[in-house]
Amino acid sequence: MMKIKCRPISQGMIIGEAMVSDDPISFYGDVDPETGIIINPKHQLYKKSIQDKILVFPIGRGSTVGSYIIYRSALRGVGPKGMICKQAEHIVAVGAIMSNIPMVDKPEKFDFKNGQKIKLDADKGEIETT
Repeated sequence: MMKIKCRPISQGMIIGEAMVSDDPISFYGDVDPETGIIINPKHQLYKKSIQDKILVFPIGRGSTVGSYIIYRSALRGVGPKGMICKQAEHIVAVGAIMSNIPMVDKPEKFDFKNGQKIKLDADKGEIETT
């Protein structure tokens, strides 16, 4: 088990499976808010569902509508369980806060694998991996 320090963005603690993207994510345009599926054919996670995953990605990009897409996905139960970013930007941060999705950024180490079990404690600013 490894503990990684990070900066809390949106509070909460969850345990789940990592879904990792090397590509930035634009929630407006990349994610279908009705299904939680990545719909951009140019995105690394194309056709994959973010539902109930701990979404790990470098940074968000795109329209301010992205905050609402995160919120809408959460309301429908198809959003991510948590988010880890290299660098949070305001669109994703606001979406996570509005949706009560635990989110952190600036982890000491950014080396996560798809399917990896993660405990994300955004209250303490810690990520535990196995």
